[in-house]
Amino acid sequence: MSDDIWVRQEIASPCVKLCVIHPEARLCTGCLRTIEEISAWGRISDAERAAIIADLPDRAPQLARRRGGRAARLARSDRTDAGSGTK
Repeated sequence: MSDDIWVRQEIASPCVKLCVIHPEARLCTGCLRTIEEISAWGRISDAERAAIIADLPDRAPQLARRRGGRAARLARSDRTDAGSGTK
C-alpha cells in the first residue's frame, strides 16, 4: 500500500509543536506565526503561505528578550503598586 494519496502539493506548516503565544508579541514562540495566521493556514493560498514563511525569520528578534519570570513579574507589580499608593 502506498501513501501517495496523502501527499499534498502545498507549502507545509512551519509548526514545530511548541505552541505558546507570547503575551506581548502575540506570536507563537515555536513557529513565530500570529494566532490569525495559525487559524487561517488551511484556508490561505500558497502565495500567502510563502509570504508568511519568508517573514518568519524577521520576527524572531521580537521574542529574543526574556521577560524575567517570576522575579520580573513581582518587580513590575511592586512598581505598579508604588505608583498607585497601595501595597
